[in-house]
Amino acid sequence: MGSPAVGRHHRRRRADVWLRLGRVSNLPTVWSNALAGALLAGASGSFEAGLVVLTALTLCYLGGMYLNDACDAPLDARERSSRPIPSGEVGRTPVALIGLALLATAVLLLFTTGAAAGKAGLALAAAVLLYDLRHKGVGWSPLVMGSCRLLCYLVAALALGGQLGALVWLGALGLACHVVGLTYAARQEAYDRLGALWPLGVLAVPLLLTLAAVLLLPGPTLLAGLLWLGYLAWGVRCLAWLRRRSPGDVPRAVVGLIAAISLFDAVLIAALGHPLLALLAASAWAATLQLQRLSAGT
Repeated sequence: MGSPAVGRHHRRRRADVWLRLGRVSNLPTVWSNALAGALLAGASGSFEAGLVVLTALTLCYLGGMYLNDACDAPLDARERSSRPIPSGEVGRTPVALIGLALLATAVLLLFTTGAAAGKAGLALAAAVLLYDLRHKGVGWSPLVMGSCRLLCYLVAALALGGQLGALVWLGALGLACHVVGLTYAARQEAYDRLGALWPLGVLAVPLLLTLAAVLLLPGPTLLAGLLWLGYLAWGVRCLAWLRRRSPGDVPRAVVGLIAAISLFDAVLIAALGHPLLALLAASAWAATLQLQRLSAGT
């Protein structure tokens, strides 16, 4: 019979495998998406409904990550053999089944908040599945990933009783463009190189949209402007890593751009006139960077 210490060590290793599979370090960006989407829609749902939304989006994200590794297992065996499935730390089938169960649970939770949110949840789950199944070898896969984050805004808005007005759609479009750019870079991460830089031009769209929000919306211009400058500076830093292309630069830029999702959210929230919540969203950027030190973000 093994000692208690050995048992605890084994449980910690198993837990670490599932945390790595789920890229849990990036979850703060999902939570800031929910906050921004709800505020842009003028939502006024209850605290309990908010917890349901956060739980559903968390489960959807984790399910998508698990399915991503299950679908990529044959390629990872050739190119990233240290990943949990090809290294033999966990089986491909249980990872896929748990991923599907998490997606299904997320959709069911969203239906408890209303039919519109449930249907948006179905669309999000479908987009996640489409990306996981088809993202390798097709040029349009970054668009699908961008639509996943766009739908996070819509899900939060609908589940919390908001209206899908122009602000929500423009914010969601900017978020989608940010994610399209970083997803294009992430496709090259396994090779630690980047091809043509022109597809990253879509990253100018969220910069321009957030700048317009700072100038046109009624929130405190100083805080919103400072957050926008932070978003710009951090994006420039990440793009500089991509341009330099030294060993390790592409992965560093990818995880940095993932964290910047929360800075995008923070600018919009500040521009709407919610300074404390904007700082909370900005803290999600910092939290993501810190968590990425403990668990890989890609």
